[in-house]
Amino acid sequence: MGLLGGIEMTLSYIAHSIFRFIQLVLALTVCGLYGVDLHRADKEHKYSDGKWVYAEITGSLSALTALLYLIPLISHIGLLFIWDTILFILWIALFGLFGNMYIHERAEGDGGVQRMKNAVWVDLVNALLWLVSAVGMLGFWVRGRGGRTRWTGRAAV
Repeated sequence: MGLLGGIEMTLSYIAHSIFRFIQLVLALTVCGLYGVDLHRADKEHKYSDGKWVYAEITGSLSALTALLYLIPLISHIGLLFIWDTILFILWIALFGLFGNMYIHERAEGDGGVQRMKNAVWVDLVNALLWLVSAVGMLGFWVRGRGGRTRWTGRAAV
């Protein structure tokens, strides 16, 4: 039983790590997609639009969180589903903000508009991934409450 439990735990951690790695990659993708416009504005000595700064902050927070969750014991901290829910709300707000601006926009050969249309859908995927993460972390937290320790089974958790 100990060997089987160890294999199941290992497979679970591998699946968890792959999921967090996908979140990390997509968050960094968003940082790159919106960062192009921020870099262009900075190079032209224009102001940075707050919407794009919000996108960068949301992407950065998500990338940092996904990176921290790759550390084995960090993801076992209770109540992390609250932070995942906050990130989900930030991503949904970002999707709504840029979706309203770009979903119905016609690119007509404009690479910048097409890039932003693509970024909107990456925002939606990020939002859905953080929703899945929040629900999964909530389930992990609920399942772990009131249980017994894994090693001896004597102490209440």
